[in-house]
Amino acid sequence: MKNLQHLKFNDPAPDLELLNVEGRPVRLSSLWEKQVLVLAFTRHFGCPQCKEMVDQLIGAQADLKANDVILALITQGTPEEAKVFCAQRAPGVICLSDEERKSYLAYRLERASIWQSFLSLAVLRSNKRLKHEKGWIPELPPTGQDAMQMAGIFVIAPDGRIRL
Repeated sequence: MKNLQHLKFNDPAPDLELLNVEGRPVRLSSLWEKQVLVLAFTRHFGCPQCKEMVDQLIGAQADLKANDVILALITQGTPEEAKVFCAQRAPGVICLSDEERKSYLAYRLERASIWQSFLSLAVLRSNKRLKHEKGWIPELPPTGQDAMQMAGIFVIAPDGRIRL
């Protein structure tokens, strides 16, 4: 997946069908067809930076709702794992399961190199800060989740085009 051309402003958002936490299919376009969608892809459930990203998005929920914007999270977990993760970290948010990571590929989210992840000074500093501030430490990903999979956030307009 290296050297994928990133999606850009006004590109059509890939429309896939994923499973929600109840195991029911959800087409992504059904989420953005009537309002702006913030679509956030997490890394694995043991990633401290992903927990922080989700916490920040949850902290912005009131502002998002006030501006008629919805939030959806895509995880690498099974529907059951996503249900537990989202109940803890993102109650009330649309959470989707993508065990095969087909949406990660469609949205051109690459796998990290060792230098972008485990040996990155920025990640090491962030891990130290998050351990001090929140008591979080990096954990191994659950079985089936890829620790090297990069995260991402997209803003998609009701016309199905990427705005950010």
